[in-house]
Amino acid sequence: MTLAYLPSPSQGVWHLGPFPIRAYALCILLGIVVAVMWTGKRWAARGGVREDVVDIAIWAVPFGLVGGRLYHVITDPELYFKSGEDPIKAFYIWDGGLGIWGAVALGGVGAWIGCRRKGIKLADFADAMAPALILAQAIGRWGNYFNQELYGRPSGLPWAIRIDPAHRPPNTPDAAFYQPTFLYESIWDAAVALLLVWIDRKWHPNRGRLFAIYVAAYTAGRSVVEALRDDHANRFGGLRLNDWVSLIVFLGALAYLWLRRDRPGMVTAGANTSDDTATVLDTPQALSDANAEEADAADTADTTAAEDTPTDPDDHPDPEESPEEDPKENPEKDPAETPASTPAARDREADE
Repeated sequence: MTLAYLPSPSQGVWHLGPFPIRAYALCILLGIVVAVMWTGKRWAARGGVREDVVDIAIWAVPFGLVGGRLYHVITDPELYFKSGEDPIKAFYIWDGGLGIWGAVALGGVGAWIGCRRKGIKLADFADAMAPALILAQAIGRWGNYFNQELYGRPSGLPWAIRIDPAHRPPNTPDAAFYQPTFLYESIWDAAVALLLVWIDRKWHPNRGRLFAIYVAAYTAGRSVVEALRDDHANRFGGLRLNDWVSLIVFLGALAYLWLRRDRPGMVTAGANTSDDTATVLDTPQALSDANAEEADAADTADTTAAEDTPTDPDDHPDPEESPEEDPKENPEKDPAETPASTPAARDREADE
């Protein structure tokens, strides 16, 4: 008998007249709002326009939701299309079932479209978005709590979650307590968000490198969570399909970091190290300032070079060798400054 456990929510849907308000949808929406707000702050601190984040999100969010649902349906088609199932339920997104990699992949396409329309580099935008994106995942995982899904094997741990009989797997109908893997993943996601902020402050990786670190860190934790799950999943070679996808994506992220390890684009040492004020040299404002500074430096170098260039003595004859100027040819010149006006010259004239 488990004396301590996490209770499941008594309900996950509330009705406002004929309209259902679902906790799963609210968690997803809350995560999106937090991600857009935080990304906007980070993007503005990098010299971008905060409002551009909303415009990009208008493309990225719908693409991401569709991509997440497609990934889930494609990788678990038997839940909707085998004999006895109702195919229309493949569209019931509120019942849960969003694959993160489908959401990231197709959401990335939407973000690319939005960035292209704004003249923004996708890699730089992804770096600004990375901590906010995984924090949104941490928030969204609580939708699984209200749906009583994404839990692990039966457990007697004091933090095990109680699952109602209607939501238990068919192979363990009598087990009431399970590993709260949704909670583990939520905590891991929040920890990765903090890790990314720390890395961003200390090393300022950009050009997509911070986003690659997010991908690598998330997949590392996700592999542990997947090992604790015992719900329905297609398997290949003894591993769940999500394990294989996470492994491939993890290796891809490491390869990206390795290939770009010597590329320029890191923020210079001594820059403001605040998470929200680190300067990215690829943003429009930063590029404009950098170009202006480069032009000023070039002008200064040209001026210095001109001053240091040796001159031809023939271009500037010795004043002692210059012919004397006839005062009559330059009547405006002060006679007192002419050679004839000196005492020595007057004495020579008197002797002659």
